[in-house]
Amino acid sequence: MAGTVQALLSAADRALGRLDGAIHTLPEADLFVLMYVRKEAVLSSQIEGTQSSLRDVLAAEARLLSPRGAGDAGEVINYVAAMNHGLERLPDLPLSVRLIREMHERLLEGVRGGRSTPGELRRSQNWIGPAGCTPRDAVFVPPPFEEVPRALGDLETFLHRNDDLPPLVRIGLAHAQFETVHPFLDGNGRVGRLLIAFFLCERKILAKPVLYISHFFKRHRGEYYERLQAVRDAGDWEGWLAFFLRGVAEVGDEAVATARRILDLREAHRAAVTAHLGRAAGNGHRVLEALYRTPVVTVADVRGIAGLSYPAANNLVARLVSIGILEQFGDRKRNRAFFYRDYVRVFADDPEPVPGEGQAA
Repeated sequence: MAGTVQALLSAADRALGRLDGAIHTLPEADLFVLMYVRKEAVLSSQIEGTQSSLRDVLAAEARLLSPRGAGDAGEVINYVAAMNHGLERLPDLPLSVRLIREMHERLLEGVRGGRSTPGELRRSQNWIGPAGCTPRDAVFVPPPFEEVPRALGDLETFLHRNDDLPPLVRIGLAHAQFETVHPFLDGNGRVGRLLIAFFLCERKILAKPVLYISHFFKRHRGEYYERLQAVRDAGDWEGWLAFFLRGVAEVGDEAVATARRILDLREAHRAAVTAHLGRAAGNGHRVLEALYRTPVVTVADVRGIAGLSYPAANNLVARLVSIGILEQFGDRKRNRAFFYRDYVRVFADDPEPVPGEGQAA
């Protein structure tokens, strides 16, 4: 098994190297990072049972869905906020129990689980198992709450230990240990997966948080939980590490392919704007670049981006629709919204167009 882990570690390291290089080839990479973060947020939340898709989240961010229609999107938006908060804090605050608690507070603010003391370590026993089970018949009972501060302190020390342990092995072990400690009453899985992205950024293995590892965990959800449980029951760390490293390698290569698709899409659409918009091409390019950060826009948004009158902005939107860059969001007659269809599809798990207001995704 040790040889298998070593081979998988080499493959995972190579995949992350390719991914970091691919992101550096993207013009103004920060424009594209938010969609990678949104995808990881959606997938990590879906592992915990939320139903919202990437398209639901974009609609909720643009305030196109009613609170009822938005469903679980608020939890995913909070995940994005928690990740962004942590990234903003990293230059001044290392990956630590304090930062973990801050991210947990952002994660649960105002959503399901918001009553589970956001940002506070648990002060009661919790357990993992089917709904309605007790600790007696639970699948796993984490350590007593009195042990949580010490266990997290040990984990923080381990994360920053200066030794020869490869970084990917370190964060793989740390993720499994965090899930075993289960330090919060809710949100442990999502925070534990956040730690992976933060560690890779803190160690400068990735310049940006563009590894959506939850894609692999969701695809192999049963094995994900089984491997974690095997660590607890039988100390099978090598089995867990092999699974984790295989996921890093697979998703790293997928994320590289995503970067290539972004580049191809951007060049194709820049050419289309130049070829078909004539004197309006300059404004078309300005709107196109803005769409990589915010893929859902209204005519009023386009007016602000391009500095146009409302009629001129409305005409520009119509022309972007005509060349296949924008597509209307639903069938509203007033306060219409439009989404950057092909860009959303690069990140979506399926090729279907964005649903209209109130539709299930």
